Amino acid sequence: MPAGSWPLIPAIKELSQKVNNHFNEPANLPLRYQDLLQELNSDGLDQENIEQVLSFIRALSHVAGNGLVRGFSQVNLANIEKVICKRIVELINVSLPNGDTPYHQLSAWIASIDREQPIDLFTTNYDLLLEQALEESLIPYFDGFVGSRNSFFDLKAVEDNQIPKHWTRVWKIHGSLNWYKSGSRIHRSTGIKPDAINSPLIYPSYLKYDQSRKMPYLALLDHLTRSVKNESNVLITTGYSFNDDHINDAMLNALIANPSSMIIALLFGELSAYPNAISMAKSRPNIGLWALDEAIIGTKRGKWKVIKYNSEDNIANVIQSEEIPDPNDAAKTVKIWKLQLGDFQHLGNFLHHLVVQDNQPTK
Repeated sequence: MPAGSWPLIPAIKELSQKVNNHFNEPANLPLRYQDLLQELNSDGLDQENIEQVLSFIRALSHVAGNGLVRGFSQVNLANIEKVICKRIVELINVSLPNGDTPYHQLSAWIASIDREQPIDLFTTNYDLLLEQALEESLIPYFDGFVGSRNSFFDLKAVEDNQIPKHWTRVWKIHGSLNWYKSGSRIHRSTGIKPDAINSPLIYPSYLKYDQSRKMPYLALLDHLTRSVKNESNVLITTGYSFNDDHINDAMLNALIANPSSMIIALLFGELSAYPNAISMAKSRPNIGLWALDEAIIGTKRGKWKVIKYNSEDNIANVIQSEEIPDPNDAAKTVKIWKLQLGDFQHLGNFLHHLVVQDNQPTK
C-alpha cells in the first residue's frame, strides 16, 4: 500500500467502530441505534463486531412481525440495517492500488498453466478486489450469475457446475457489495448502487434469512461441501479465522464423507490464536494447520523445525529464523523457525516465484 493509505479495508473491529460512529450524525439519531446497541450489550454481544450487530438486527426483525420487539418495529430495524450496509459499502468499495498485489499474483498463478480442473475460489469477503484482479489479469470467471444487462443468480448453473473448465469459479459465500434483491430474484449489478432501495446482500451470519436471502447462501455453502468432498481435492485457506460455524460444519462434513480430501489452512500469526481450527485439526487427520510458529499435521501438534536449510531453496523467503534466549540457559540462545505463508503478501510472493520458475526456459 502507498504510505499513509494503510489499511485498504479496515478489519472488523475498526470497520464496526466507523459504522457505529456514523449513527452519531444528526440525520441518523432518530433511528435510536444507541438504544439498539444497549440491547445488544445486554445479551453479551460485541458491538464492535458489525457482523454480530447485523445478525442481532435480523434476528429481532424476524420475530417483530407487525408489533414491537425490545421497542423496535420491523420497519425501524430494516432502516437501521440499510444504513449499516450502505456505510459498509462506502468503506470497502475500494480498488487495489496497483497491478502487483497478492491478488494479482494469485491470478497470475491461476493463469500460469492450462488446467484440466478449474480453480474454485471461495471467499467470505464482500469487496470486489478479487474480481478486479481476475479481470485485470484477463482471467474469465463464473460467480453464479448470468446475463449482461441485469445479471441474475442461476441456481441450476451452480448446482450442475457445467461451466467451461478454463473459467475460474468465484464463490462469495457471505454475499457481495454489488448483489441486490429485486422482487424474488437476486441480481448482480455492474457497479455499486449506494442509493439502491434495497440493501446490498451481505451475509455476516446464517441467522434467520427469508427464503430469497437463503437461496444464494445455502447454494454456495452446498457447493463448498461438494467441492471438498470430490475425490482427492485439496482446499487451501488463507485469512480464514475458522470462526464461522456453518462453514466449519460444511468442511468437516465433506472431510468425513471423503477421507482422501484435505484442507491445508495457512494461518496468519501464531497457532494459539485459532482455538476452533485447533479443535477441528485434532479430530480430523485430513486437516492441516500451518501457522507462523507451529503446525498441526495428521492431528499432531509441534513447532517448526528445519532439518536441512538451504537459503537458495527458500522460495520467496517464506521460511525465517529467529534467535531467542534459551529457556534452560540464559547465557545461550536457541534458533526458532517460522513459516510465513499465512501472511497473504508472502503467499502472493510464493505463488509469483512458482510462476517464474514454471516459465523458466529448460536447459
